[in-house]
Amino acid sequence: MNKLSGLWRIHHVHFQQVRLGHKMRGKPPIFCRTIKERLEELNYKDELYTTRTDIGFPSDKKSSTDARVNRMEQTKKVKNDKNLEQLARKGQLEIDLIQSKKDWLATLGPLHKKQIADHYGIYEHLYGEGFFIPHLNLDIFYDLKKGSCLPVYYGNVIKPAEALESPIVSYESDGNTLWTLALTNLDGHLKENDKEYVHWLIANIPGNSIEKGDVIVDYLRPFPLKGTGCHRYTFVLYKQDSRVSYDLPKVTLSSPLDDRTFSTRDWYKKYQDNITPIGLAFYQTDWDASVTEFFHKTLNQKEPIYEYDFPAPYIRPQEWYPLRQPFNLYMDKYRDPKQINKEYLLRKLKNEDPFKTPPPPLKFPNAQFLPKNMPSWLKLHEKKIRMRWGRVNDV
Repeated sequence: MNKLSGLWRIHHVHFQQVRLGHKMRGKPPIFCRTIKERLEELNYKDELYTTRTDIGFPSDKKSSTDARVNRMEQTKKVKNDKNLEQLARKGQLEIDLIQSKKDWLATLGPLHKKQIADHYGIYEHLYGEGFFIPHLNLDIFYDLKKGSCLPVYYGNVIKPAEALESPIVSYESDGNTLWTLALTNLDGHLKENDKEYVHWLIANIPGNSIEKGDVIVDYLRPFPLKGTGCHRYTFVLYKQDSRVSYDLPKVTLSSPLDDRTFSTRDWYKKYQDNITPIGLAFYQTDWDASVTEFFHKTLNQKEPIYEYDFPAPYIRPQEWYPLRQPFNLYMDKYRDPKQINKEYLLRKLKNEDPFKTPPPPLKFPNAQFLPKNMPSWLKLHEKKIRMRWGRVNDV
């Protein structure tokens, strides 16, 4: 028996991992997978479901040699211009921002827009595995009245109160083409997580005359729910091959909200032979006070509010001698919370007069001296009152 126990002990010590005097749990490294193998397992993606498909218009194929030659000529021209250097040294060099934006849109702008949209998950939640490069620039502005407007770029924040009315949309086009404009909310459906709400849908737009298109879905202002963070509202412009008659019911402002349930992927899959996406713009918005009024007066329903429900804290059974615990805080754990809140509220209202302005707070609370004969626990209590710490400020 002693020999067998000795052999087992030797075998156990052989495989027991000890590091810095501590025994390590789990299998030894010789039997475990490496970090590389573990990461490959975690990051594995099936190519059948992760391969992306370009559903937009193809990019103009430009020769890399021509682009390199043009870049070299432009650089040489700038270096030979002595006036540019002098203006730059004196801080007087001016740049034409309008021309710079045109150059950016004609070169790397569409690719940058695609990268930003990928970062926000726009393509994934619109089309799944599909994507497109927005070759056509969309200029979208919300009129804020009083001579000011708010543009829609690529992820900028616009409050619901600033988007009450339909925006002004413009783009470059001739009168011989037809377009479809769709505005959807990717994050705000109240009942189905994999669905969207269509807030605006106009079809058969001749050229860039939005007002002459067929309005299938009237514009509906954004209404992000409280506690759900930022919602993404996406404008997508589609180019039509010919006039299209969408099999969708007419939706007005008086229509129920369920009539706006929409799936961009299913809708595009049905009409992909007639329309092609080419323009993109989106913004983010979160809750403000105007959403409550919209639910009560327009939708005639109670506003949903999402809050985190914290579980009640665990309170262990009472002890005869609670050591190293403040007695007042310890006893408050086992008292009626309503009674405690009442006491704190009375203490808070004791020195307040409704007909007098409250005294200004101390500029340097910790610099005010306390009596030397004051007990330490009372000093701590007074400091909490001065610094506005504690439960009394939550009542």
